[in-house]
Amino acid sequence: MPSAKAAPPDARTRILDAAVDQLRRHGPAKTGVVDVARALGISHAAVYRQFDSKQALFDAVAERWLTAVSHPLKEIAARRGKAARRLEEWLTTLIAIKRRKATEDPELFATYHAVTEAAHNVVSAHVAELQDHLRRIIADGVASGEFKVSDPAAAAAAVLHATSYFHHPHFVRERPADPAAERRVVRLVLGGLASGDI
Repeated sequence: MPSAKAAPPDARTRILDAAVDQLRRHGPAKTGVVDVARALGISHAAVYRQFDSKQALFDAVAERWLTAVSHPLKEIAARRGKAARRLEEWLTTLIAIKRRKATEDPELFATYHAVTEAAHNVVSAHVAELQDHLRRIIADGVASGEFKVSDPAAAAAAVLHATSYFHHPHFVRERPADPAAERRVVRLVLGGLASGDI
């Protein structure tokens, strides 16, 4: 019986792959639709059939990257079990993902940071998704009696802001990892949620 072959990537995926490669090589300022088309051996009109502008193409690159960040976090938020344990795992996973991306390929991380900085709507949607993950975990903690907060959504926003020093791309790029400080802040956040001080 012949083995099943993976379907070839569709046009949109091929264009996104090429855009990532061009961004890695040349950065966002020197990467355009024509460069991506030339790398694929297609016309720039073929790119524009998938993305109506350079910004739309870069937004899609940013969305792909941020989806890769949020996917494992979504799985943690959807689990059952102790809310405090899930919240701690969610935060430490977010921090680890950003730190790993910054240290394993700093040039690409810097490029992605520049691209996402310009993708305001994509970033806003990503932050909203992360806050919704946290809201779900915190609401579960309120229901189980682990947390004592009156507004899980507001608490979720506060938690994301309180820990941003350890996962925001700007800080991750500029400062070395500090696991001890990360643990202290996460424990402080958990204590605040348990006591109702957040």
